[in-house]
This record gives sequence, structure tokens and C-alpha cells, in this order.
Amino acid sequence: MKSNVIIVGAGGHAAEIRDYVNHFNQANKDSQLTVIGFLDDDQQSYHHYGFNEPYLGSIDDHIINPSAAYIMGIANLSYRKKLILKLQSKGANFRGLIHPTAIISPSSEIDKTTVISHNASVGAKVKIGAFNMLNSRCTIGHDTQIGEFNFISPQVAIAGNTSIGNENLIGTNACTIPGMKIGDNNKIAAGMTIYKSVGDNETVIYKHKERVIFKNE
Repeated sequence: MKSNVIIVGAGGHAAEIRDYVNHFNQANKDSQLTVIGFLDDDQQSYHHYGFNEPYLGSIDDHIINPSAAYIMGIANLSYRKKLILKLQSKGANFRGLIHPTAIISPSSEIDKTTVISHNASVGAKVKIGAFNMLNSRCTIGHDTQIGEFNFISPQVAIAGNTSIGNENLIGTNACTIPGMKIGDNNKIAAGMTIYKSVGDNETVIYKHKERVIFKNE
């Protein structure tokens, strides 16, 4: 069975998604994805990566293709949700993608719009909501719950029984200890260890072994 997909974005993250589609097709001979083009307001990004499939124009001007599913290929949290909701309001049907090298517990529950990258691990009884991005080699421990529209960067280690809300950016190599809670709209800097729960609208960085939190306006 073949399915058409359109990748929203034509920058670096979209290029990675395009590679994941290739890997998916190599591992699933009976279920192939055909990329029929890219949407992006910046055509230069499209040319930079030299995609074989056509540039379909800007996101604002795009007419929804009812025979294709859309995959979000923009990493920036400032735009991801807004653009997804805009395209959905016009009738776009989104889907996710799980890389064939990811290790997924059969007892986990993962929304169909979430993208999981190569060598990621999702443990037992994990629940993952809509439009999350789990990047390469990240680990999601057992019984963790993740909301919507989160971007979890490469090699993040989320310990068991962690609760993560919505629209969080968790930087590369960050980790939690078991049972932590992370609210909504937070930025966790790269390499941070979350050993105390985080509220909402916070930026968490440590400097000289001190925990520093800035309230986002």
C-alpha cells in the first residue's frame, strides 16, 4: 500500500524527516510513503537541501491536498503549533512517523501525529499525545506521560514516572530523575538535570551549580 505525504517545512528538520521516510520505506516494503512535495515560506531552504520532490509553495497559499497526509517538518516551537492548527483548519490530515530503529514498548500509547526519530526508546505504559517530536537517541522511561506539541531533543533521558505538559522544548542531553513534573511552555537548556519539578513558562539553566529560572513574558 502506498500513501502520499507532504512535508511542512523545507529546512534542516524537514531534511531529517525526509531521510526518515526513506528508512521507513526500506523497512516496510508493504507500506510505502511517497513524498510529493514540501511547503515552506522560505524557498531558499528548499534549494539548499536539494530535495528531489517539488517545492509546493508557501504555507499560507497552500490548497490542501485531500489525498495526502501532512508531516510537520519545522522544529521551531514558535511556529509549529500555529502552522499545524492553520493547516488543520483548512482540512489538512496530519500523520506522524516512527523510525524503524526506534524501540517502542507494545504497552505504550502514542498519538498518530507524533514523530519518533532513530534509536529512540519508549518504555512500558508511556503515553504520548499529539504532535510531539522525539529526536534521535532519546529515552522515555516507563509510565511517563507527555502532552502535546513538545520538542524533545537528541539524547534526552526522561526517567520513569515523569509528567510533561505541552509545548516544552527540552534541550540536548537534558535528563530528569524519576517522578518529576514539567508543566507547559518551558525551555529546558541542553545538559540540564531536572531534579526539582518545573512549573509553567520557565527557562531552566544552571550556572556554576546554581539553578536559575527566568519567567517568560
